[in-house]
Amino acid sequence: MTAEPNLSSSPSGSVPVRPSGLEFDVVVLGSGPGGEGAAMLAAKAGRRVALVERHRAVGGACTHLGTIPSKALREAVRTLKSVRQNPLFADLVAGHVVTFPQLLTGARRIIDSQVELRRSFYHRNHVEVFTGQARFVDPHTIEVEEPGGARPRLRAGGIVIATGSRPYRPPDVDFSHPRIFDSDTILGLGHHGRERAPQSITIYGAGVVGCEYASIFRGLEMKVNLVNNRDKLLAFLDDEIIDALSYHLRDQGVLIRHNEIYERIEPQPDGVVVHLKSGKKLRSDILLWANGRTGNTQDMGLEAIGIQPNSRGQIEVDDVYRTRVHSHIYAVGDVVGVPSLASAAYDQGRFAMTHLLHGECDARLVKDIPTGIYTDPEISSVGRTERELTQEGVPYEVGHALFRNLARAQITGIRVGVLKLLFHRETLQILGVHCFGDQAAEIIHIGQAIMAQSGEANNLRYFINTTFNYPTMAEAYRVAALNGYNRVF
Repeated sequence: MTAEPNLSSSPSGSVPVRPSGLEFDVVVLGSGPGGEGAAMLAAKAGRRVALVERHRAVGGACTHLGTIPSKALREAVRTLKSVRQNPLFADLVAGHVVTFPQLLTGARRIIDSQVELRRSFYHRNHVEVFTGQARFVDPHTIEVEEPGGARPRLRAGGIVIATGSRPYRPPDVDFSHPRIFDSDTILGLGHHGRERAPQSITIYGAGVVGCEYASIFRGLEMKVNLVNNRDKLLAFLDDEIIDALSYHLRDQGVLIRHNEIYERIEPQPDGVVVHLKSGKKLRSDILLWANGRTGNTQDMGLEAIGIQPNSRGQIEVDDVYRTRVHSHIYAVGDVVGVPSLASAAYDQGRFAMTHLLHGECDARLVKDIPTGIYTDPEISSVGRTERELTQEGVPYEVGHALFRNLARAQITGIRVGVLKLLFHRETLQILGVHCFGDQAAEIIHIGQAIMAQSGEANNLRYFINTTFNYPTMAEAYRVAALNGYNRVF
């Protein structure tokens, strides 16, 4: 490893003298969650910080292409679906066609609001933002190729790479064809002057992105083929949740095809044919490729400073997010691979910057990160699954709360769902929480908070002896805890 400058504060806690010109204490590459977390922590610590963003506006792919637009779109589709199913409003919207670009209008307003909010963060904290392609000149120097042609060079004692990821594009698929999309370009659907809106879609890849978009497009009453190259959906989830997701997607009309691998993609003037190795041919109006992501490490000059990304463009780091070659260069977020979550990336950026500034990092904070999957119904989980506990030989028991039995779910009319608690039979320690249904990603945080406690504080009895507001969805914890407790006592 190369030696790094000392960026720590002096023993008295005074802030070191700031260098002038284009000399910085820290340069952060990328303004997504990971870059924002790192830049804000460094700025609050009194360091001079520069941030380089490749795109015109800050926020990264999370704000412009991924989390924010897809979740805003999903919420718009859910609202539309609810209105159509409500007998009070069904007649008012009967025959009214809502287009994909119209639904994205609300998402764009949210994106603009998020961009302005984040831009104000950098402005208020005196973080200098540069727009352009960043390239390493040497381990401490970044050259920024700006849109106007200028090439300022930024020098820093510490550098954080938070450039995110993009959809993986196999070379034999023609993504220039107007009917073939990935999760970035699908947001432009309907802006190319087609004669009619697509009526069918094949989604290749049944990971989180594929399942979420299957829910969205089925909510728009399109015919959906969901092609999975494995034997089950989202295998990292608890099996009971996987089964529930598969059932409800099929019940909504999604055609799921497991254990299928494409042989070739045949674009046509009026559609796309996916040829599978099994001999099947799936024809649809459009294709969404949702199979894997690649780290944004291209054209950054990394090889010149000895950092070699893997085949998926990801950078190898240690447990405090330092690159293996240079101890002053860190990498966080999607560019390092799993868990590839916006929430985790923000924390990683903060942890990396804490270590860069102070030589320490409490990486234990990233344990038991909740997953949030915005299908319809929604999914969220934290902790271990039944499969994992069985493999580990842990004596566990299960407590269920079916949403259809909760007063709040009966009032809202959204009765599909379950909260599932996994706990140790002897100590009653909460080992895993799995939720399927409306507001799952919100409900999960109650269980997450209890699981994070140590000793007796993490106990099933907490949910039994705690008074919850009534009627609420949170009451599911008391119902599930009592259900599980009755299995053991």
